[in-house]
Amino acid sequence: VGPLSTLFTDTGEKLLNPIYDPGTGKGLFPGEYLFSFVSLAIGIILFEGGLTLKRSEIKGVGPAILKLVTLGSAITFLGGGFATHFIMQLNWPVSFMFSGLVVVTGPTVIAPILRNLPLTRNVATVLKWESILIDPIGALLAVLVFEFIISAGGVSFTSMAMITFLRVILVGMALGAIAGWALFQFIRRNWIPSYLLNVFTLAFVLGVFVMSNVVAEESGLLSVVVMGTVMGNLDIPRFREILLFKESLSVLLISILFILLSAQIDLEELLLVFSNWRSFVLFGFFIFALRPIGVIICTNGSDLKTAEKLFISWVGPRGIVAAGIASLFGATLTRLGIEDAEYITPMVFMVVMGTVLLIALTVRPVAKGLGVCLVASRGILIVGANQAARLLATYLRDNQRHVVLVDSNEGSIRQARSQGLEAIPANIYSDDLAEQIDLADMGFLLAMTSSVELNQFAVTRYQNEFGENGAFRLISPEELKMLPEDRPREGLLSYTDDFLNLNEVVRDFPFVHEKAFSQKSDLFAVMAGMGVAVQQIPVFVKDSQGEIHPIPFDLEHFQFAPGVFYLVYLGKKLEG
Repeated sequence: VGPLSTLFTDTGEKLLNPIYDPGTGKGLFPGEYLFSFVSLAIGIILFEGGLTLKRSEIKGVGPAILKLVTLGSAITFLGGGFATHFIMQLNWPVSFMFSGLVVVTGPTVIAPILRNLPLTRNVATVLKWESILIDPIGALLAVLVFEFIISAGGVSFTSMAMITFLRVILVGMALGAIAGWALFQFIRRNWIPSYLLNVFTLAFVLGVFVMSNVVAEESGLLSVVVMGTVMGNLDIPRFREILLFKESLSVLLISILFILLSAQIDLEELLLVFSNWRSFVLFGFFIFALRPIGVIICTNGSDLKTAEKLFISWVGPRGIVAAGIASLFGATLTRLGIEDAEYITPMVFMVVMGTVLLIALTVRPVAKGLGVCLVASRGILIVGANQAARLLATYLRDNQRHVVLVDSNEGSIRQARSQGLEAIPANIYSDDLAEQIDLADMGFLLAMTSSVELNQFAVTRYQNEFGENGAFRLISPEELKMLPEDRPREGLLSYTDDFLNLNEVVRDFPFVHEKAFSQKSDLFAVMAGMGVAVQQIPVFVKDSQGEIHPIPFDLEHFQFAPGVFYLVYLGKKLEG
């Protein structure tokens, strides 16, 4: 509907004109209001991205993420600036303006990849954090160069530009942190009616974005990212409701922005870039040289494997933030008569379009070829965050398993998080759980709530998504009254203890123990004794390789690996 539509319309005009033209009476936004709308929309998108950033995700890869958004940005900015100047033969200010704009890796492109491709946890975490945190960095670099061009004619380094840069960082971080904490207090103290929660949050985000830009121009992006990150790491009541609303709004805004900003480009600008072979050389340099160099340097010494580093090097698509800022600054500098400024917008759109298409077409085969897709899902999803569930989750986490607790009780979720466990407030009856990126590596499901119906529903509904290696639930009181041979033969976490027994034992003896065995007969004798005093409840068998297995109905036919194995049980420690 934009520049390409001029090739087949009768009048040679675009089907969609984003900016209103008084002469023809066509267009949507008068004057510069298009860019005001773009700025506000990008602010909402980045706030929603900030809400998904969790400190618990970055264990082992935190330093690599920090380097990617700092040192990696510097490598792309400086290397890209020099490459643009010498390859495209543009002047220095415009070259560095372009490199600052394409520093970013867009969350609008990364998020769908993470939703549809089961990547290893470290890779998914690095890509998500980098794409969201680097957006305001790229915007700040573009603002810095823009200030240089405006204040110094594009030549000299001025103290005013550096002061502006520092003010943007300080204001953005301080205002974002204060606003995030303030909104958290509003929600926690129930000062906002439930039916106004989403609308108030949206208005608050827009207000913070605008206020930040008033205090320090172009600091709004950083403010909303910091605000979202602060809120995402606090125990906010009804947080899931806010996140879902912002996700839906972000999808709508991203769709609108890509159409509006693409339609804003003229055919002459496209030809300026796509008819020049130097543009494709520069594109190749960014993709095949600069991105890999930056990633390899920044991830050196991290927990990432070589294949994971190579995959991250390949996945560096640019998104809507680069396109939006390029449209604003490119149009402004062109209007001011800055030499070579007409190249900025079409070159950025070439990189955005090229990287999005390239990554979309190749990401799955590259991921499978490098082996960074999850082959065996070893994560454990526990439905319920009661005391017994938290106790088992702590044990499993300490045995190097990725464990996530899910519960609709926000009090239980807060208790789990206070113990350092990963917990998600969610309604098991909704479909929202299947959309969680953090649950991509779940392969085992344990339903441990007090509700028999909910446990059965969780196993039935989510067995395929999260229980491909096994889905287990607590036995019901009615099943417990049956004769042992009449009870279900599989799918139970314990064949002798229901929720009441489990929590009574955990209440009196909140411990998980291991007892070593080398003979099956010794294990059978100990387990038979446990059923008498009801002070211990067996839950797992850990083999000699450290793998954990739920106890089956017929232990006689369970295949034990040679060597020592362990009975994992809850309750009072056995003597001897």
